[in-house]
Amino acid sequence: MARLSIGEFAQASGLTPKALRLYDELGLLPPAEVDPRSGYRSYDRSQLERARLVAWLRGLGMPLARIRVVCDLAPLAAAAEVTSYWRQVEADTAARKELATFLVDHLSRKDTEMTDVRGELDLRCAARVERGLVRRTNQDAGYAGRWLFAVADGFGDDGADRAASSAALAALEPFDAEVPAGNLLRVLGSAAHRARTAVREFSETAPGLVDSGTTLTAMLWSGSQYALLHVGDSRAYLLRGGELTQITHDHTFVQSLVDEGKLTPEEAAVHPRRATLLRALTHGDPAEPDLHLREAHPGDRFLLCSDGLHGVLPEPAIRDTLHAADTPQRAADQLTDLVHAAGAPDNLACVVVDVVSG
Repeated sequence: MARLSIGEFAQASGLTPKALRLYDELGLLPPAEVDPRSGYRSYDRSQLERARLVAWLRGLGMPLARIRVVCDLAPLAAAAEVTSYWRQVEADTAARKELATFLVDHLSRKDTEMTDVRGELDLRCAARVERGLVRRTNQDAGYAGRWLFAVADGFGDDGADRAASSAALAALEPFDAEVPAGNLLRVLGSAAHRARTAVREFSETAPGLVDSGTTLTAMLWSGSQYALLHVGDSRAYLLRGGELTQITHDHTFVQSLVDEGKLTPEEAAVHPRRATLLRALTHGDPAEPDLHLREAHPGDRFLLCSDGLHGVLPEPAIRDTLHAADTPQRAADQLTDLVHAAGAPDNLACVVVDVVSG
């Protein structure tokens, strides 16, 4: 079968001759033959499948080094690699969108003559972590610092005396420091990377820990702005003006069915697979966390909690308790008491953060 010239191959594959020359130099898509006298390149038709894959992957914006990896994988492994790459793109895009929204708001406020009292805010907090009444060990963890607040819900061997959640939060603690508002997303993104590495290293310390992992929900503050990191099914809630809003999105199989319109929220609450995670920090899953940048108001109250709390208490009970308690400590204590009264079937962790005028 006659070979294709570089022009013919470019037209058939959707790549330009210039791109084909570059991919030849990089060893990504070398021609079948190069004329030793003229230097003309020719290609076999069997190379079109790889060339079209390269073109599609470039259309996604995938770097050439990663394209080389994908092209050399078996189809199923290549599909998994593309999925992993696109998750990262979506996470990065969401983070940039949040930063753009913040900058628009920040610059717009600079053009007014109003005094922005929201920049001078104090944070008051409390945390509770409990084993519950059924579990043999506690794999939940919570952290309430000065600028950083987090909860993590570990999973794995229920008899283990260590948990991936503790490893993740230990990795976050050095990031409990004052940073400019414009750096919040970058710093919390670095913290997420550190936590992922810590969980992977933790799972490699013993054969029985290889399947362990954790959810992670964290906030890092600077003035009235906060960055929110989330992966898994722990949650962050905002109580503002008496209204309770869930400000994270569960990364669960059941929530994906709700998003697709295949289940109602009421059906999801009793679904047998409601605890099945699609994203978490684990040894083998390069899941990217959600990252958001938000602004708080004086009087806001935030709750970070594991599913040992939100999976037991209905939202009206959470709302009413947060609204009635006069301090973060009382709110955390009363929520914990309600969970115990309901049987406390799981570990639980909660952190309550109040935003008050400085």
